[in-house]
Amino acid sequence: MELESHLVSDSRSESLVRACRTTVGDDLRSVTYFTPDQYEQLYLRSDLEADADLAGFVEHETDGFHARTAYKGSELGNYQYTVRAFDEGYMTRVTVADSGVFVTTDGLTLRRSEELASALAELLQSK
Repeated sequence: MELESHLVSDSRSESLVRACRTTVGDDLRSVTYFTPDQYEQLYLRSDLEADADLAGFVEHETDGFHARTAYKGSELGNYQYTVRAFDEGYMTRVTVADSGVFVTTDGLTLRRSEELASALAELLQSK
């Protein structure tokens, strides 16, 4: 997994971060854009250390590309997004065909996770 500094255009990056800030507000911790082979952290809240193992996170979150097909045709319907709960916050992952975003937050309600996932999916699909 390779870190890229300009995987995403500035305007696309700003749109993704703005959508997250609008939905999550001050609870937003970080925003990371990824493809099957590369990633770029688009936002990190100023009070956090940039010492997370992003490559490890991204490697695991690329499973989202497989989830889109693995759950296809299930009785639950199509896969939309994943929310993971941790001791210190939450992670929401959204993927489309060849790109994805995961967002970390301090707090997250079900309603906000749905709004966040919907906004990110729309932005990811509009290349």
